[in-house]
Amino acid sequence: MSNIACANVDKSYGSINVIKDFNLDVADREFIVFLGPSGCGKSTLLRMIAGLEEISGGSVSIGGTEVNDLEPRDRGVAMVFQNYALYPHMTIYDNIAFGLKRMKVPKSEIDQRIKAVAATLGLEPYLTRKPTELSGGQQQRVAIARAMIKTPKVFLFDEPLSNLDAKLRHHMRVEIARLHRKLQTTTIYVTHDQLEAMTLADRIVLMKGGAIEQVGTPAEIYERPRTLFVAGFIGTPNMNLIDVSVARGEGGWILRAEGSDIHIVGDAFSLTEGQKVVLGIRPPDLAAAPPGAANTLSGLADLIEFHGNDALVTFQVAGKEVGALVKAASCPKSGDRVSFALDETRIHLFDAGTGLTLRRSGLN
Repeated sequence: MSNIACANVDKSYGSINVIKDFNLDVADREFIVFLGPSGCGKSTLLRMIAGLEEISGGSVSIGGTEVNDLEPRDRGVAMVFQNYALYPHMTIYDNIAFGLKRMKVPKSEIDQRIKAVAATLGLEPYLTRKPTELSGGQQQRVAIARAMIKTPKVFLFDEPLSNLDAKLRHHMRVEIARLHRKLQTTTIYVTHDQLEAMTLADRIVLMKGGAIEQVGTPAEIYERPRTLFVAGFIGTPNMNLIDVSVARGEGGWILRAEGSDIHIVGDAFSLTEGQKVVLGIRPPDLAAAPPGAANTLSGLADLIEFHGNDALVTFQVAGKEVGALVKAASCPKSGDRVSFALDETRIHLFDAGTGLTLRRSGLN
């Protein structure tokens, strides 16, 4: 078993607390992604699991054994860094074999293991080359091969694709997903790129200010964000967030924004009259509506962003920019009056003060 347990983990640098009472259980063979903005503590946490940073409080266990005081080499982990950290004077073969040679593994076994790893990652043609003769994607594959060859209990990836261009990032993302499906090694992957998180993770751990904001599958976090931060961070284009007030209406509630009244039944939410809330709606969930239709957001199209098959139409509602994703073939022109209808089943409501979702717990 290669499960990972973080219990009440803290990390401080002097008086500055950067990780705060972090608790997480990672199942054997699970692929977990730590996601969040720069400075949220995700890489620091990964380095504590790896043994590269001391733990200020709490404990980290791997496979049921506490590893707080174990050296990195004794934890059964292999780490792939953002920079490839390859030895430029060595061949690719020697770079991959370096760790095993230090462990005094017999040469015949090293050869056998390198052949297997090179075949898995498509590196056979490059074993006699130097790192400078390889592309960025190929060098990152060498770094992964060097980690794989130690047959670790746990893989740790620290933003491994951030130095690659968009096409290579996509290619390597697919390769990492296939590699995990084949090896089934417990994996923790750090990134600030939500696309990587959404496409790779079994579960996402979304972090903010050294603490967990939400843990869940990509679908759970996208469909049921628990806080305003999660709602604003996840999703491209960004979720629209509009300040509204709550009033009683016939058969339900009225969400009042400047120039717009949205009538909802509201059974899915815990609402009170006069409450200040934030209405969230994703751009793909806004549907074009005829003038005068009920429950719409309307305004003058300001900016049109062409996305290929789709276009993002931006307009103003209650002093806020609102975006609607429409088919490019039916896209309005800048300056046209536009109107988009809301579907109550697709909206999100958050308390303006706490930032917490107002969705009833049984419907989260």
